Amino acid sequence: MKAFKLGEMAVVDLERFDLKGGKWAGLRQTAAKGERDGLTFEIIQTESVAPILDDLRQISNAWLNHHRAKEKGFSLGAFTDGYMTAQPVASLRHEGRIVAFANLLLTDTREEASIDLMRFAPDAPKGAMDFLFVRLMTTLRDQGYRHFNLGMAPLSGLSRREVAPVWDRVANTFYEHGERYYNFKGLRAFKSKFHPDWQPRYLAVAGGLNPVLALLDATLLIGGGLKGVVKK
Repeated sequence: MKAFKLGEMAVVDLERFDLKGGKWAGLRQTAAKGERDGLTFEIIQTESVAPILDDLRQISNAWLNHHRAKEKGFSLGAFTDGYMTAQPVASLRHEGRIVAFANLLLTDTREEASIDLMRFAPDAPKGAMDFLFVRLMTTLRDQGYRHFNLGMAPLSGLSRREVAPVWDRVANTFYEHGERYYNFKGLRAFKSKFHPDWQPRYLAVAGGLNPVLALLDATLLIGGGLKGVVKK
């Protein structure tokens, strides 16, 4: 077996998430702007999700259309009634209407929390998702959760040395110039706002197997086939 670096996982230490000091100035401004814009945050418990499912579906469909995307699979959840009503949902309202949401993945031990689907209406106030994450992490911290997993930043954190392995050089090329297929740098920049610990993640491949082929198989599973990948 041989390991190839896929990217880095962003994990926020909630015990240090206090928005105090110069390091957190940007997020403090985000929180203040969200309040001025009249955004209100709420965690909707699992048993109360069904009554607002149509509102969430409208936002989800609008988000997919705006991004010319389709639902994913395999390692990512998709908006279905059964999935959305199986866990709590973090929501943002503006003028009484839900404009953004993220479904929550929580652990009984409160060691870690995360989200899966993260979607917002095209007319949501600018910075709405940043505000949602600030309020969500603050709430989870106050509930005793220790870490918040923001997920992967694919193909980031790979070696840029001239003598770097071929895999690293190819992956870096996609990271720098692959905007047509995936916003690699934008995703890393968004998650960096929350000052996470970046933890490396690897793809283990049997000796002699091209890692690109293994990665392509996973990509096709997530995208629902070649047509789904091309359509994002």
